[in-house]
Amino acid sequence: MDFATLAAQLNAGTILPEGIVIVTILLVIVGDLIVGRTVSARWTPYVAIAGLLCAVFALYQRWDSTSPISFFGEFNADNMSVVFRGIIALSAAVTILMSIRYVEQSGTALAEFLTILLTAVLGGMFLSGSDELVSVYVSLETLSISSYLLTGYTKRDPRSNEAALKYLLIGASSSAIFLYGASLLYGLSGGETRLSAISTSIGAAGLEGSIGLVIALVFAIAGIAFKIAAVPFHQWTPDVYEGSPTPVVAFLSVGSKAAGFALAIRLLVTAFPLVTEQWHFVMTALAVLSMVLGNVVALAQTSMKRLLAYSSIGQAGFIMIGLVIGTDAGYSSMIFYLMIYLFMNLGAFTCIILFTLRTGTDQISEYSGLYQKDPLLTLALSVCLLSLGGIPPLAGFFGKLYLFWAGWQAGAYPLVLLGLVTSVISIYYYIRVVKMMVVKEPQEMSDSVKNYPAIRWDLPGMRPLQVGLIMTLIATTVAGILSNPLFTLANDAVVRTPMLQASDKPAVQVSKVEQSPLNL
Repeated sequence: MDFATLAAQLNAGTILPEGIVIVTILLVIVGDLIVGRTVSARWTPYVAIAGLLCAVFALYQRWDSTSPISFFGEFNADNMSVVFRGIIALSAAVTILMSIRYVEQSGTALAEFLTILLTAVLGGMFLSGSDELVSVYVSLETLSISSYLLTGYTKRDPRSNEAALKYLLIGASSSAIFLYGASLLYGLSGGETRLSAISTSIGAAGLEGSIGLVIALVFAIAGIAFKIAAVPFHQWTPDVYEGSPTPVVAFLSVGSKAAGFALAIRLLVTAFPLVTEQWHFVMTALAVLSMVLGNVVALAQTSMKRLLAYSSIGQAGFIMIGLVIGTDAGYSSMIFYLMIYLFMNLGAFTCIILFTLRTGTDQISEYSGLYQKDPLLTLALSVCLLSLGGIPPLAGFFGKLYLFWAGWQAGAYPLVLLGLVTSVISIYYYIRVVKMMVVKEPQEMSDSVKNYPAIRWDLPGMRPLQVGLIMTLIATTVAGILSNPLFTLANDAVVRTPMLQASDKPAVQVSKVEQSPLNL
C-alpha cells in the first residue's frame, strides 16, 4: 500500500475538530506548567473556550462531507455525528464559563479541571462518530473515566468523594456489562468489529433469532441506559448530582447525555437491525419508566440539584420517544430537543451556581423572595425552568411539540399521551420554584435572601458567569420563537445520514421540515 492510498484510507481530516481539542488540552497543560497556577487561571479558560469554538467551526466545515468514513472504517463523520459533536463541544464551552469562579472559590486548580473536562469532551466527540466496537469502547471509557475524575474533583468535600465513589462503582459495573455485550456481538459475527459488518455477518450465519443476540442487545442497552440516566439504571444520578461540583453536573446532564444518545442511535440502528422489534420494546419500557419515575419523584425534592437530577431522568424519557418510533421525524426531534436542552438546562445550572456562590445553599426553600433581591437571576431561572416544563412560547415547548407530534404521526399514541401527562406533572414542580421566588411576600423572605450580598459582577470569574447566564437566557427564549432553522438543521442531519436512511422504518414518517406541526 503506497502513501497516497494509506492517506485516503485514514482520511484524517474528518477528526480535525478532535485534533483542535487535543491541541487545546496541550496548550492548557503546558501553559499552566510554564506560568504557574495563579497566572494561568487568568487565561487558560479562555484558551479552552476558543479551542472548543474553533472545533465547532471545523465541524461546520465538515457538514455534508463526501468522504465521512476514516481510519479504515473506525470513525464515521456523517452529519448526525457532526451535530452531536457540536452539542458536546458547545455544552463544554458554556460549562467553562460557569466553572471559573466556582472552581477558584473551591480552592482547587482550574487548569487541571479544564484538562479533564476537555478530555471528557474528546471522548464524547469520538463516541458520537465511532463506527467500530473497539473505538466505541475506548471512547466510552475516555468519557466515563474523565467524568469520574470530575465528579470527585473537589476532594476536600466529603459529598464529592462519596458521589465519585458511587459513580465509579456503578459506572464500572455498567461498563463491564456493555463490554460483555460487545464481546458477544464479536463472537456471533465471527470476529467482526465494524458495526455495519456485524449485522450482515449475523444475518448470513442465520443467527438473527439466537438467544445470544438478545442477550448482547440487553447488555448493550444496559450500558447505554446508564450513560443517559434512564430508569432503572438511574440510581447514580441523584447522589452524583447532589454531591458533585455543580459545573460538572451541568456537563454530565447535557454533554454526556448527548454522547449516550449518539451511541444509542448508531449502535442500535447499525448493529441490531435484526432485532429491531425487541430493542424498540425495551427502549419503550425504559422511556415509560423514566418519564413516570423521574417526574413523580421530582415532586418530593427539596434540593434544586436533586430536583434537576430527577428532571433529567424524565427529560431522557421524553427524548427516547424519538428513538423508539424510529422515523426520520423521530430522530430529527431527538436532535432538536438536545440542541435546546443544551441552553435551557445549562442556564438553570448557571443560576444555581450563582445562587450557591452568593448564599452557600441550594435548598429550594431558600429561594423564597429572591425576586426582590436579584431580578436577573429570578428571570433567568424562571425562563429556564418554564422552558424545561414546556411552557409556550419558550424553546422547550417546541421541543416537546416536535417529539410528541412525531410520535403521534408514527402511531405511538400511548407513549405520547403518557408524555403529555408527565409533562403536566413536571410543570407543577417547576412552577413551584418560580412561585417560591416571585410570589412570596417580603415577610416570607428566606434567611439566605435576607442576607443576600450586594450584586457584584466585577469579582474574578463573575463576568464569564454573567455572560453564560445572559447567553443561555436569550438562547432559551429566542430558540422557541425561531425554532424552524434549528429543526431544519436537525432534519438535514437525519435525512443526509445514510445510516438512518438505510435502516428499516415504519410506513408512517415525516421526513421534511415542511411537515412539522407549525406548518400544518
